[in-house]
Amino acid sequence: MADGAGGPPNQIRRLVLHGTRGVVSRCRDFTARALADWGWIPPDSEEAGERVEDVLLLVSEVVTNACLHAGGPEELVLRHGQGRLRVEVYDASPDHPRVRVPRSPALPGGHGLMVLDRLAGDWGSRDKGAGAVGKVVWLEVDRPPRRKRDEPD
Repeated sequence: MADGAGGPPNQIRRLVLHGTRGVVSRCRDFTARALADWGWIPPDSEEAGERVEDVLLLVSEVVTNACLHAGGPEELVLRHGQGRLRVEVYDASPDHPRVRVPRSPALPGGHGLMVLDRLAGDWGSRDKGAGAVGKVVWLEVDRPPRRKRDEPD
């Protein structure tokens, strides 16, 4: 199935992870390389550039949450197609993310799920499946429409 924006067909990239040291930057770099391969980078508009930054921030948030609350991520999976990116972070914890009581934005920490709510088109979590311990936290982001060549910046 071809991407609605004329991009590549549905594609999947996987990064197997061990431990927590340096994992957030590895996941951001892996995601940035995939976005470049899929034509998100370099962005063709200010909106597209902001969306790329949103994606990299969202990857940082879900991977950091896996490090802080689930013993570290086991795998990062990126699924791209039909103008949408789906990010999945697998971990070994059966505990699903829960939105906490709203905190003051001035206080550090505890804002990751608020970031997901604001920037991701959709997000959630699910159990890994029969016989597997742990969960998958996922999020989806739509690619902004491509700017036409004759359209001003």
